[in-house]
This record gives sequence, structure tokens and C-alpha cells, in this order.
Amino acid sequence: MASTRPRYDLAVVGAGVFGLSIAREALRQGLSVIVLEKDKVGAGSSGGLLGALMPHMPARWNPKKAFQFAALSSLEAHALALEEETGVSTGYARCGRILPLTTQDKLDHHLERAEEALERWRPEETGFRYQVEPAGSRSGWLSPEAAPFGLVHETLAARMSPRGCLQALARFIDLSGKGKLLEGAEVTGFDETTGRIALKSGAEEILAERLVAASGHQAFPVIAELTGQMIGRGEKGQALLMEGKGLEDRPAIYCDGLYVVPHENGTVAIGSTSDREFTDASVDPERTRELVERATAFCPSLKGRDVTSVWAGIRPRCNRRDPLVGLLPGYKKTFAATGGFKISFGIAHLVAECLVAEITGREAATPLPGSFRPAAHFG
Repeated sequence: MASTRPRYDLAVVGAGVFGLSIAREALRQGLSVIVLEKDKVGAGSSGGLLGALMPHMPARWNPKKAFQFAALSSLEAHALALEEETGVSTGYARCGRILPLTTQDKLDHHLERAEEALERWRPEETGFRYQVEPAGSRSGWLSPEAAPFGLVHETLAARMSPRGCLQALARFIDLSGKGKLLEGAEVTGFDETTGRIALKSGAEEILAERLVAASGHQAFPVIAELTGQMIGRGEKGQALLMEGKGLEDRPAIYCDGLYVVPHENGTVAIGSTSDREFTDASVDPERTRELVERATAFCPSLKGRDVTSVWAGIRPRCNRRDPLVGLLPGYKKTFAATGGFKISFGIAHLVAECLVAEITGREAATPLPGSFRPAAHFG
């Protein structure tokens, strides 16, 4: 007897920024979509606090950097459209970033990068600038002692509220009329022939034409089971929020391996650590103390401010560094999108456009770099 259950064009496993962005783009292209999340929206690394949308340096230009530049350049319009569609703020702002210069060698190096940015970032056309400023610049925000040889100020960098963005994407799915988001749904299998998706709970039967594995680091063992290859791992990160009233319009700082990112809601995010070896994903109080100590050393405006929230989670990192996006080898209807590590929020909308174009047999306006494709990760 034929099933009476609805059959979705696409099932997305994982309600992080990759999964929800893919679902939104698929819905925009007229597909019916179900998102299946083992826990809840943002339960993984996408539910963090930092929200730093930072570009790679405009040196040693390659397809990955060009793709990220295209993504960051178009992200403002994407965020504004999402906010208009849902009424939910993503917390997006083109805040810019400053980087201290601590040696003459670094000053010389970044002067060269500033020259290359003229070609790669095309400031007269885009407005995105990469400039070296003298020692003592912006001393009301970055300690002069932290930047004895000056600093870099670039205007391509931006910020976003990770949780606000996820909320807006989830709201879009809810409003779409052709999408469904199901939390507490752990997928245990997908039969490409029948389209049946098996859930651990043994709940209602779900059918889909295609499936995308986008569950962060948890996707790697699933992919390994399907392909016989473990192509990635998880790395633990930790971050925190401090009270930041009056600092909302300051640029982000990258110093001493940390980001300090002011947000529009009067908080400042600080992070994040990166630990390849870890025992669990819980917050380490000693790490929290370390983050505050290191950040206040180069950003005195933070001294005496309260920590309002802390976060720890496991980020997905592919062994070959770049994300994995596309059809899994040996399959016809099973795709993957994971491994964004620290750049996921900056590129998710463009990754979604590329993957949905592949699924629907269209050509993406901005093609994925070859290093993102499955052929670069397997074999």
C-alpha cells in the first residue's frame, strides 16, 4: 500500500547555519523541504556567541579567497532581505576590523597586503579598504602598547548575531508554506531507492527525494559510514559575552589570537579558543578567565565589565581544511555540507546557492572552489 505521508523534495539533516541556509535557498527555488534536527536549532557550533565575519588576507589569492570575498560582499544584502522576510534581526553590521602590528617585519608585510588589496578588493568599486595606520591610531579602543608599529584597518569585515541569524532562518522556513523544521529528530538512515528516512525514535515515516547531511562535526562519522573515509574532525571552541554598553559602533579587533566583536545589543563577544584535543564540550571556567585576561590586556575599555554569557562547542573541521559541499561519492541523492569551521556564517548563503543549484541541475552564479568539492576530500 502506498504511503500517504508527504514526500519532500529535500531533507536537510542539521539546523545549524549551513543546514538552515540550504533549506531557505531550496525553498526560494520552489522545493519542498524538511529540516531534521537531532537536538534543537543552533545546538551545535552555529549556536555560539562570536559572530565574527572576517575575510582572509588579500595575499596569495586563490579560488577559496575569491569565493569568500564574493560571499562577504553579498552578505549585507542577504541579511537585509532575510530580516525583511521574517521581521527578525540578524544583528548584521559592516563593523570593520583592526589588527595590531607588533614588529617592523609585520608592518612591511601588511604594507604589501594593502597594495595587493587594491587589486583584489577593488576599493574604488566596492568601498572595501585595507589600510595601514600609524602607531597610536584608535588608542581609545586598542591599547597603543599592543600596536607599537601601527595597525591595519580593513572595512570588509562584518559582524552578525549567530543566534539571531539562526532564528531568522528558522522563521523563514516556518513562514514559507512548503517547509518544515522538526527538532528532536535523529536520522539513522536514508534509502535512496524508496526515499525513506529512518529516525531513531521510530516516529512518523518521512520521505524525501534527496538528503543533505549538514550536522556539523556529527556529520563526519555518518559520512565515514557511507563512504568508508573519515574526512574531518571536531575542534572545541570557547567564547563569552561581556557587557558592552557604549561600544556598539567600534570595529572588531583581532589581537593575540582572539577576536573582540562589539554587537548592536550592547554586548561584546570575545573568542575563541581552538582545541584539537578535548574531553567534552562543556565550558571550562579557567578558559573563561583566560579569555577575559587576554582581551582586557589589549582592549582596556573592557576592564571592569561583567561577563554575561559563556559558550563552548565543537566546530567541524575537514582534514583538508576547506568545507565539504556536494554529492557524496558513490551516491546519487545523498549530499553533504559541513566543515565550515570558523567561516561558516560568512559563506553559508553562497554555499547554499551553489549546492541547491547542483541539486536542481542549474549552474551556480558563483561556482564553488574546487577545494570545496568532494573530489578534493575523498580518495
